Amino acid sequence: MLLVTTETISGKEFETLGLVSGSTVRSKNAFKDMGAGFKSMVGGELGSYNKMLQESRDIATNRMIEQAQKMGADAIVAIRFSSSSVMQGAAEILVTGTAVKYK
Repeated sequence: MLLVTTETISGKEFETLGLVSGSTVRSKNAFKDMGAGFKSMVGGELGSYNKMLQESRDIATNRMIEQAQKMGADAIVAIRFSSSSVMQGAAEILVTGTAVKYK
C-alpha cells in the first residue's frame, strides 16, 4: 500500500474511494512518567515519550491501512497526522487520508 502526503501520485490516475482514518490513545506508566518529569526539569529529549508517540503513529497508521484495504484501495493520499492531549499523561494520535484505487 502506497502512502503519500501529496494529493497526487506521479504517473498514476486514480478514483477516490473515500476518507480513511486510524487513531489510538496512549499513556505512559506512572514510573516512566515520573522519570520524564525529572528529565524535563533539567532539559533534554524525553526518549520514553518519543518511543510512545512513534509506536502510537505506527498503530494509528496500520489501522488506517486496514480500513483502506477493506475498501479495495491501492494507495492512500493526502495523509495528515494530528495529536491532542486527552488527559495529563495521555495523548491521542489521529491519522487521516483519502483511499484511492488506480484506474
